[in-house]
Amino acid sequence: MGTYIVAGSPAGQPPTDRRPGPDDSVIAADYGAHHALAWGWPIHLLIGDLDSLSGPDARALAAAGIPAITAPAAKDETDLELALAHAVAEDARAIVICAALGGRADHMLANVLMLARPELAGRDVVIADGGQTLHLLRGVGAAGGMACLVLEGAPGDLLSLLPIGGDAVGVTTRGLVYPLWDETLYLGQTRGVSNVFEGVTAHVALRAGLLVVIHTRAGG
Repeated sequence: MGTYIVAGSPAGQPPTDRRPGPDDSVIAADYGAHHALAWGWPIHLLIGDLDSLSGPDARALAAAGIPAITAPAAKDETDLELALAHAVAEDARAIVICAALGGRADHMLANVLMLARPELAGRDVVIADGGQTLHLLRGVGAAGGMACLVLEGAPGDLLSLLPIGGDAVGVTTRGLVYPLWDETLYLGQTRGVSNVFEGVTAHVALRAGLLVVIHTRAGG
């Protein structure tokens, strides 16, 4: 059982490799309801100040009896942050955030950096948009071993590794054309961009730091 959160990026696309199942819940963050309706996804909860939702969409949700948590327009959090906080409060362990890329650069960067929130540690949280999936790998410290991530894909898929908040230390990869072995990726440098899957599986390990792992499927 997982939780899907649909954000409101105007460029948002449904993930190509996943969709909610019958046991999953879907939270729409304001305009995310428009995307969910267009994709044919169920909506179990609407959250936000609802300033971006059109009249037809609002009427469709009201007619369907979709419960809503309405926030004031003057608030400290984005609608997506409110939806994510609700999912965490409900102890969601697996969260897929959709329609969070593209559009305004400030929103897109804020959405990606939201993966680093401390309360998300230990949860399976990804951003999935079209053929792109973003994970955050959290290092466990110099003496604590390695944090590991295994990704399933196809030959020719792209994989980019971007440190945030500081350098990513002890990065080791397998299954990629350009391997790394216990190396440091430095904040602000681009060495980790556009690696390539050799086969159907790629492995990324990290000792310390925070590493955004971006998987772009071939053609995506």
